[in-house]
Amino acid sequence: MTGLVTDSAVYHWPIEGSDASGPKKIFDRHDTLAGTQIISYRINASATWHILVGISARDGRVVGNMQLYSKERGVSQPLEGHAAVFADIMLEDATAPTHVFAFAVRSAVGAKLHVIEIDHQDGTPVFPKKVVDVYFPPEAVNDFPVSMQVSKRYHIAFLVTKYGFIHLYDLESGTCIYMNRISGDTIFVTAVLEATSGLIGVNRKGQVLSVSVDENTVIPYILQTLQNVDLAYRLATRGNLPGANNLVVERFNQTLQSGQYAQAAKIAASSPGGVLRTPQTIERFKTLAVPPGQVAPILQYFGILLEKGELNRQESLELARPVIQQGRQQLLEKWLKENKLECSEELGDMVKTADANLALSVYLRANVPHKVVQCFGETGQYDKIVLYARKVGYQPDYVPLLQHILRVDPEKGAEFASLLVNDAEGPLVPLETIVDVFASLNMVQQATSFLLDALKENKPEHGALQTRLLEMNLLHAPQVADAILGNEMFTHYDRAYIAGLCEKASLYQRALEHYTDIADIKRTIVHTQVLQPDWILSYFGRLSVDQSFECLKAMLAPHLLRQNLQIGVQIATKYSEQLGASALIQLFESIKSNEGLYYYLGSIVNMSQDPEVHFKYIQAATRTGQLKEVERICRESNFYDPERVKNFLKEAKLQDMLPLIVVCDRFDFVHDLVLFMYQNHFLKYIEVYVQKVNPSRTPIVIGALLDVDCDETVIKNLLLSIQSPNLSVEQLVEEAQKRNRLKLLLPFLENRIKEGHVDVHVYNAIAKIYIDTNHNAEQFLKENQFYDARVVGKYCEKRDPYLAFIAYERGQCDLELLTVTNENSMFKHQARYLVRRRDPVLWATALDEGSPYRRSLIDQVVGSALPETTDPEDVSLTVKAFMEADLPNELIELLEKLVLEGSAFSDNRNLQNLLILTAVKADKSRVMDYVQRLSNFDAPDIASIAVRSE
Repeated sequence: MTGLVTDSAVYHWPIEGSDASGPKKIFDRHDTLAGTQIISYRINASATWHILVGISARDGRVVGNMQLYSKERGVSQPLEGHAAVFADIMLEDATAPTHVFAFAVRSAVGAKLHVIEIDHQDGTPVFPKKVVDVYFPPEAVNDFPVSMQVSKRYHIAFLVTKYGFIHLYDLESGTCIYMNRISGDTIFVTAVLEATSGLIGVNRKGQVLSVSVDENTVIPYILQTLQNVDLAYRLATRGNLPGANNLVVERFNQTLQSGQYAQAAKIAASSPGGVLRTPQTIERFKTLAVPPGQVAPILQYFGILLEKGELNRQESLELARPVIQQGRQQLLEKWLKENKLECSEELGDMVKTADANLALSVYLRANVPHKVVQCFGETGQYDKIVLYARKVGYQPDYVPLLQHILRVDPEKGAEFASLLVNDAEGPLVPLETIVDVFASLNMVQQATSFLLDALKENKPEHGALQTRLLEMNLLHAPQVADAILGNEMFTHYDRAYIAGLCEKASLYQRALEHYTDIADIKRTIVHTQVLQPDWILSYFGRLSVDQSFECLKAMLAPHLLRQNLQIGVQIATKYSEQLGASALIQLFESIKSNEGLYYYLGSIVNMSQDPEVHFKYIQAATRTGQLKEVERICRESNFYDPERVKNFLKEAKLQDMLPLIVVCDRFDFVHDLVLFMYQNHFLKYIEVYVQKVNPSRTPIVIGALLDVDCDETVIKNLLLSIQSPNLSVEQLVEEAQKRNRLKLLLPFLENRIKEGHVDVHVYNAIAKIYIDTNHNAEQFLKENQFYDARVVGKYCEKRDPYLAFIAYERGQCDLELLTVTNENSMFKHQARYLVRRRDPVLWATALDEGSPYRRSLIDQVVGSALPETTDPEDVSLTVKAFMEADLPNELIELLEKLVLEGSAFSDNRNLQNLLILTAVKADKSRVMDYVQRLSNFDAPDIASIAVRSE
């Protein structure tokens, strides 16, 4: 953490950890520090107290101002002072340190060092405030304190002044121990030097100065020069310094003799250099009588020793003895963890009688290797023996140790054996020797665990041991051997020898994995009841084609067929491509197993395009009664020979004819199918076929039944039973018509009409039947709207041209109508149709100049068709047609018929105008007659046209 002092406040800036977010303000600077030069800023260990020091020139001297800030109270106190420090000191009989604040000041009236207790804790001695003078030589009139550091070991304050003087003060008493000048230049920075329990500083010349107490002379100096016995005693015992031994011994004897056992114990415990920590002192305490109601002096002594630090060897033994006798080993464990006891072999032996694990801890600390190894073994910590032995350079005799451990704890013994052979620097005991130890104790399981680990690298030189491992387990624990072989850890053992042992142990899978001779393989492979099917399938992948067939034949022998058929089929299925479907079919046929053949082919047929596979599958399914599957494959397969399958199914004469029906339906053998089923009295299946399987094939079925002279009643009933919309009436009619049996369909067709069907082919057929039977044919053709006029008309042309005309007229089949009326001289019907049709294009065709029938048609139009009409539109379009055909004379003839012969159009102005104008152009001789006979024409216009035509 970095402290930042600005003109107005003090900040702390954490540079590590989660608080390293930026400077944080701690407190504001006091007004008394305004304008001063800050020379020091310090905090105590718990960061609850802060001291800021600044100096300034005033009245011819350097004045020091300090700001003491309490974080807990949040308040500051201004003080006059030049150097300050926080320290923790341990007072006599105190159980916790006392927190003090020391500062030095040189004011106008003198220099003082103040030592004040802060944050007093309950239960600790009260520290009285100390104020002592600080001496400055006469020549150092302007000198003043600049820094102060405290030695934690000695509780001595090192006070440094501007002129390079150093003052040493005992903080507890305030006594000045020493003063001298250490630098001719100002020491501007100082710090505690932990290594020497002193001070380190740097002056303005850059010199680094180290100041510390001379451990060998300081106590004699205090005794002789300062003649301060108490200070010498306290400093010697506090800092473990020589020079006060006689004084300490004297005080010890005095307190002991006066019955102050606790104080005597404290003196002995803190005696410098352990001068009193001897067996004699222990004996003196042991011989002391125990005051009533108090703790034994010896225990008081040990208690104080434990508080002070570590006990020596003799002290540890003497303390442990009663503790063990009392069964309080937890105290020993606690002291060991706190490093309070000096461990030795004797202490370990003593502790071992009560607690081996605790004794192990003692032996380890005392560095007694043979006892440590022994304890590791006795406590079951075998894995630590090798590590420890290497660490301390000790070489135990491992073989008897291993034997001992195996007898006590076989599992741990195996682990220990592994440690011996897996050592990083090589096996500590030969592998063979360890195996012999296991064998001598008949420990197969432990030997196995050991060897599995020891041989894990699968080295060639370990082949014999690998064989030995497998052999012992095949003889005593076959399942373990099976697991080892399954892990495929080893490859250098005697495979042939192990294969034979595997077979004897009924580990047939492992035996097969090792056998290479086909005779051995065939002998073993038949034991499928104890082999995993998946493994057998995988195993056949290693065999050649010939070996595979040899093994399959052995497995499918008559006495093993039921047991091995399923796996045999699986093998055939998986390796069908390699072994060949043809060869496998022959194999199953050779053992007369239709079931095997069925299941084998069933697994490949959907992926095969081989016609033989598909045919054989149909055969096998048929022979095993799997008729649903026969039907499916016949329906779905595109790779069998239809003719061959059809013949096979016919020969099989199945109770269910659906497979045969499917084949014949798919490949257009319907005629053959019907003949076969009719001849074999399977009429029920004919019904099934046309009703459910494929109603669209009904026409062909009916045709075939007609060909075999099936009873008409049967055919009619069959037709009436079909409700499918897929039945093609057109094709049905065609089949019946080819055989001149159309009338047979009449009940079926009439039934369709009753059901509301509007299929044109139904009505076409009805029309044909009515025409052939002369049953209201003309009425039907005129009134029915659903038949195909062209089809029916064509059917009628040779039978009855008039009926053909009626059909064509209803369907407006213009060209067909012209043809039939021309060929049959039905010009009157043609003329009437043309007038009513009002189609200019049709008129143009009929009045074509090249038509040999034109004159006959014109005669009927003029003589009958047009005079009969009363519709002006008929007349208008007819006249236009004549005009478009450029027939002026015929037009005059037509108009005369309309205008001059008293028709409904005689007074029609347009027709009269047209008649006169046509005559003007075509036959002028008639013009005068028309003018005289007609009265409703446009005379001026016609006269003008007539003049222009001259």
